Formats: sequence, structure tokens, C-alpha cells
Amino acid sequence: MEIRHLITFMTIVEIGSYTRAASKLGYTQSTITSHIQALENEIGGELFTYVKRKLQLTHIGRELIPLAEDLLATHEQIKNMRSTQEIKGVIKVAAPESLTISRLGPIIREFSLKYPRVKIILSNGTCGQNQIDLISGRADVAFMVYPEIEPEKCLHYLLSEEKIVLVTSTDGPDHFDEYKKKNTTHFFITNEEGCSYRTMFETYLLTQNLYNFQTMELWSIEAIKKIVMSGIGFAVLPYITVKEEIDSGKLKMVSHNEKFDPIYSHMLIKKKKWLSPAVEAFVELVLHSTTETKKIMSLGNNIAELIN
Repeated sequence: MEIRHLITFMTIVEIGSYTRAASKLGYTQSTITSHIQALENEIGGELFTYVKRKLQLTHIGRELIPLAEDLLATHEQIKNMRSTQEIKGVIKVAAPESLTISRLGPIIREFSLKYPRVKIILSNGTCGQNQIDLISGRADVAFMVYPEIEPEKCLHYLLSEEKIVLVTSTDGPDHFDEYKKKNTTHFFITNEEGCSYRTMFETYLLTQNLYNFQTMELWSIEAIKKIVMSGIGFAVLPYITVKEEIDSGKLKMVSHNEKFDPIYSHMLIKKKKWLSPAVEAFVELVLHSTTETKKIMSLGNNIAELIN
């Protein structure tokens, strides 16, 4: 059994196609096929099958994934034995847009300055998709903004509670009760389905029998903020994503009596026997940054209490 055969297998699992795996690895499709056939001959069964022309893993293929991951991780560890002092390689990070624009920028910048030989590949998706990407191997680290969770297949770090706020234009209603009136013409401006705080808010509306909002779905938080500033509705967003606009007077928070479920930022890492030095360094920096942020927030709160 050759390491390159396992790399080919895991690449097909990640990408879902022989052809695209060949392109990524720089092989011909016939070479990819021969690698898989060699593995199947050694294992004694098919790893992939086609269902309605779609490539699917067989039962044996699914069983091979964690074993292949362990072998490849051990192989990577052996390769790095002679360069343990130098952190290099590639880290694939999956994060929701809200954390990317509000928290991850300074962390990635600091990490890149400290470890210039590490390439960071950052992808944005819904929290559920980010977790799927982590489990499937398409990401090394995944971030989520979600209620409390207890994932089984991941190492889990709860980073901080994310305050969720209602925001509107500066000349919009001051209190959410104004939006709840039946004759309201204001839109609920939000991002794509699957977003945790959108789901939380819409679930709340259903429990309160509030059906009178028209929904405007946009592609990014920046677009949502611009439309809200124009005065046609309100949005429900993590405070950290709108803090700058609130402080500068471009948006204002809407008062409300509603009780929303708490939302937290999380960092997930797939459980492995060995993590690359680059992933370990990135995780350490994220945790350190989170701790420092909490200290600053606590100090700010104490100063505010003394002033008041």
C-alpha cells in the first residue's frame, strides 16, 4: 500500500470526482484509476460506486477514511520530524462571513507575519456547511456562530458569546414594537438561509405569531448594512459586525423587549492523533486572541461602572 494511493483516495473523497482529483494532483485520469484499483485489490473490495451517475463511497470506502487520515497524519508527522522548529504548510480555514469581517482579520494578519511560510486558504460558508467541510477534510479549522453545541467528531472550543442586535437606519423606529404593527411596510433584511442568527430570529417570530414581515435576502453583511442605512427596514446581526456603524452614527440599535436565545462563536478542529504544527500554532493564536479580547472587554466594563 503506497502513501500516494491514499492521498489519491482522500482527494477524491474531498472533491467528489476522479477528473477533478486528477487535475488537482497533476495526474492523468488513468493514473487516478490505477491508484484506486491498487487500493481495492489490497483491501478486497470496491471503494467507490456510481448511483444515478453520481460518485458515492461504498461501505468499505467509508470505513477506510479514518484509517487513511491516521496514516497520512503519521506520514506528515514523519516528514516534519527534521523541521519541527519551522512551521510551514497549508491551513484551510472555514468561517462564516460575520467572524471573517469582525474577528479573524487581525488574527490572520498576525499569524501570517509570524509564520510567513504557512499559506492560509480561507473559505466562507454557513455554519452548518463549515462543519461539514471540516468533517469531510475540506477544512482543517472551522468557525461557527451558533447556540451551544457538543459536537462528537471534533475538538470544540467555545470562544465567546456574540451579542445579537436589531439595527435600523438613524431615522428608523426606536423600538421593535413599531415594526410589529400589522400595517408595517418595513423589510426584515437578512442573509442566506442556514445562518444561525437568522434561524434564531425567525424561530422567535413564529413562536410569537409574528408573520407580517417581508423578508429581503441579500448576499453579504456589507450589503445588508447598506440597505438598512437606506431606511427600508431592519436587520438582526452580531453586534461586532455593526459596532463601527453604530459608533459613527450610520446605524442605530433598536430597543426591544424580546428574549433571544444566546449565540456563541465556536472553533472546531477535527479529532486526529496528530495535528500539524501550523494548525496547532493557529489554534493557539486564536485562543490567545480570544482571551486578550475578553480581558479588554472586562476592563472596559469595569471602567464604565466606575464612571457611572
